[in-house]
Amino acid sequence: MFDEIMPNRLDRGFEKYQEEIEAAALRVLRSGWYVLGPEVSAFEEAFARYTGSGYCVGLASGLDALWLAFRVLGIGSGDEVIVQGNTYIASVMGITINGATPVLVEPDEFYNIDADKIEEKITEKTKAILVVHLYGQASNMDKIVNLCRKYDLRLVEDCAQSHGAAAGGKVTGTFGDIGCFSFYPSKNLGAFGDAGAIVTDNEEYARAMRMYRNYGSEKRYYNKVVGANSRLDELQAAMLRVRLAHMEEITAERREIAARYTELLHNGKLILPAVREGVTHVWHQYVIRTDCRRELIAYLEERGIGTIIHYPVPPHLSEAYGYLGYRKGDLEITEKYADTVLSLPMYNGMTREEQMRVIRCLNEF
Repeated sequence: MFDEIMPNRLDRGFEKYQEEIEAAALRVLRSGWYVLGPEVSAFEEAFARYTGSGYCVGLASGLDALWLAFRVLGIGSGDEVIVQGNTYIASVMGITINGATPVLVEPDEFYNIDADKIEEKITEKTKAILVVHLYGQASNMDKIVNLCRKYDLRLVEDCAQSHGAAAGGKVTGTFGDIGCFSFYPSKNLGAFGDAGAIVTDNEEYARAMRMYRNYGSEKRYYNKVVGANSRLDELQAAMLRVRLAHMEEITAERREIAARYTELLHNGKLILPAVREGVTHVWHQYVIRTDCRRELIAYLEERGIGTIIHYPVPPHLSEAYGYLGYRKGDLEITEKYADTVLSLPMYNGMTREEQMRVIRCLNEF
């Protein structure tokens, strides 16, 4: 009988810093201040420094960061936003919640948007590009930034999976107008519930975001716009501060796990992930591809090893976006990835013995 190896484990990451996390939580509980207090302000300052941004605004979730970013930028009905086809559906929701239209572009071999295929999609309706640094690897930002300058487009970054990843030494989230982050518990920088944030160098965007997150008010009960209830709470902020202080160690551990997979996996049926020259990868996921995915999943399950598919249904083929008019075959690379990608077990606290068992089973498949 095998001990189960799950695709992700959150308890191990907690246990490593348990005393610090519990002390932070207790500090907030005893303070009597639970919403928009000193912990949120301290986390915002620390995360702005971590990313190299001028401002950070804590929010309730990564999805809120996305849709509020486009709201603050004034992008809505009649506007188009270019985004990659193989992203998680939340990226697209950030666009459509505002009434704008997503224009989907195929990914490159690194699973991020193919920068060479963006320009052909730009029209007079295009107002922004949404870059998703998928699985933890920074995108090809030089070309994208140049396109935004050439066509006067806004640039929003979805950094839900790329905390600390960089391109040319510059951290994701800092290339464009607004960088959007999720701190969902499974993220590299994970909270203990839903949480998110944006970063920006634009003081006006930061001010507007603070207003929108709090019912559209800057002064209590005086509402300037129809806003949202999207506040990062004090408890999550305090615990995120603990993990943020250990991000270098957290990222180094994930890179070590990824390097071991890359070095020791030797099976011709598997395509291993590649890293673009000049960018860094923080390995939110270690994603392989295989044409015999169903058989591989079953084989691993029999041996007590769990996996996840990120993602089995691309947004353009989801029921939610049927109204966009896409059909199967419209995005061949995106659909090929959806049919073949598989995320291997990857989590902080994964033991060498656990990983070697995964590697051995994959090589024997």
